[in-house]
Amino acid sequence: MDPLDQYVKHFLKAKYYIRYADDFVFMSNSQEYLQNILAQIECFLKEELKLTLHPNKVEICNYYLGIDFLGYVIFPKFILPRTKTKKRMFRKLAVKVNQVKEGRASPEALDQTLQSYLGFLSHCSSYKLSQEVKNQVLFLLSA
Repeated sequence: MDPLDQYVKHFLKAKYYIRYADDFVFMSNSQEYLQNILAQIECFLKEELKLTLHPNKVEICNYYLGIDFLGYVIFPKFILPRTKTKKRMFRKLAVKVNQVKEGRASPEALDQTLQSYLGFLSHCSSYKLSQEVKNQVLFLLSA
């Protein structure tokens, strides 16, 4: 994806561009500018990299409604974990606790999973959710 970065930086000269792996975001006050950039990016990806954008994952929206990026929803003054990510986290923790109770996984594996999720949550506004995750694990272990 480095050719895309170089194209965006040197040819499009986009001021607000963020990319992580194959996910990227452009920001602007102008919807017309974003539509123009989108058309140019689609053309570049198709011709130079033989790639296409997923039609269901491209959207132009108001920043104040939140930007869905890398498992988080980013708002101007705070960041929240995506709802789907929260649900998946609780579901997988419950499975891991059951595996520990049945002897199919070690307590260390559960702790690693828990610490991974707490690390993910540390990057957003989620103190209460972090406490809820810890309490859920303790509750499931004691049940």
